[in-house]
Amino acid sequence: MDRVNFDNFKAEIHRTLISKLDLEKLSRVNNSQARQAVAGMVNEIISRQSVPLSLAEEAKIEAELLDEVFGLGPLEPLLADSSISDILVNDKNHVFIERGGMLQRVDTAFRDDRHLLQIIDRIVSRVGRRVDESSPMVDARLPDGSRVNAIIPPLALDGPALSIRRFGTGPLAANQLVELKSISPEMMELLTAAVRARISILISGGTGAGKTTFLNILSQYVPKTERIVTIEDAAELRLGLENIVRMETRPPNVEGNGAVRQRQLLINSLRMRPDRIIIGEVRGEEAFDMLQAMNTGHEGSMTTIHANTPRDALTRLESMVAMSNLNLPEKSVRQQMVSAIAIVVQVSRMSDGTRKVMSISEITGMEENTISMQDIFTFKRKGVGPDGKVIGVFEPSGIRPKFVERLRISGIFLSPALFEQKMEVN
Repeated sequence: MDRVNFDNFKAEIHRTLISKLDLEKLSRVNNSQARQAVAGMVNEIISRQSVPLSLAEEAKIEAELLDEVFGLGPLEPLLADSSISDILVNDKNHVFIERGGMLQRVDTAFRDDRHLLQIIDRIVSRVGRRVDESSPMVDARLPDGSRVNAIIPPLALDGPALSIRRFGTGPLAANQLVELKSISPEMMELLTAAVRARISILISGGTGAGKTTFLNILSQYVPKTERIVTIEDAAELRLGLENIVRMETRPPNVEGNGAVRQRQLLINSLRMRPDRIIIGEVRGEEAFDMLQAMNTGHEGSMTTIHANTPRDALTRLESMVAMSNLNLPEKSVRQQMVSAIAIVVQVSRMSDGTRKVMSISEITGMEENTISMQDIFTFKRKGVGPDGKVIGVFEPSGIRPKFVERLRISGIFLSPALFEQKMEVN
């Protein structure tokens, strides 16, 4: 049976199935029993048809209809594939995935715009959100924590569009990051020591560079005796800590009221006796309150920021502080940044899809009105190998960071050889 006839036949079976289903009765039994019952109904409907089908075609219709009734339709096989990190639906006929850091198109499609809209509505309704003409953009998340963004007409010209950013079932371990050659062992040892010594860290990078993943990894080294509060625009962090309170912003309702922004959550978190505050991504006026918190007893706090270089990260952070409309002198803002943040980690996605820590930089102080920085480690790219993989070297600058003394006071001693070891990436 060709694809068109197959889809038409499946749609007919689907209509018959929906007319026979008692959804209220199904909701009273557990999921596995409900799936068995619906699978039996599908087989019964197919057997009554005069259309010859192979066993493989029957099994495919059954699987796809079960996905329609209990899951997210055509997206279910993609969501079941753990190697897929992003699912990007441009319109009903064009679906792309990211696997291994590279985008590729897949043979997945929706019946029509209405079908895709139904799937989007199913996703957002689970978290109490809505999407319609009056609210045509929405952020939501799947039960596994994957982040979802949807936009529909009239804003999306070619029909509803859906983007799903997926996250693993648990945080990566630091040794996995070293095995993937995303960072050298010496760089990882330095950063984990900084986390344990309560040195505040800013992680900078572009979209999809791995900032949140890296933040997850570093958070594993926070001592279990400390109380952590996380603040996110869309919950992505999977910290695996016991003494933790997780908070998420809330968008405005249909009337435009009821929004809760990161700044409000950050101010509230200061009343919750946190030892550290972890902000998923600093992006607005909450930057000032974050710097204040880091300077008043919440050392070791961490956050991420969108920027292409460490210097750009500080410039963006300064611009965000200005959004709070406090009219602070430029020098005063920079002095607070120097006091609050000691390390800027720059991460990037390479042309081969791999992620790399491009630099670990220390903020050393002020020289007149300029924040001074020095690189401790950098990744120097040398080219691309015959297999398309990026070639380079993780290289120390030979400079011992000033915060080594803070590490020593915390009982952490690093070997001088740590700042001399190179690591080739082939």
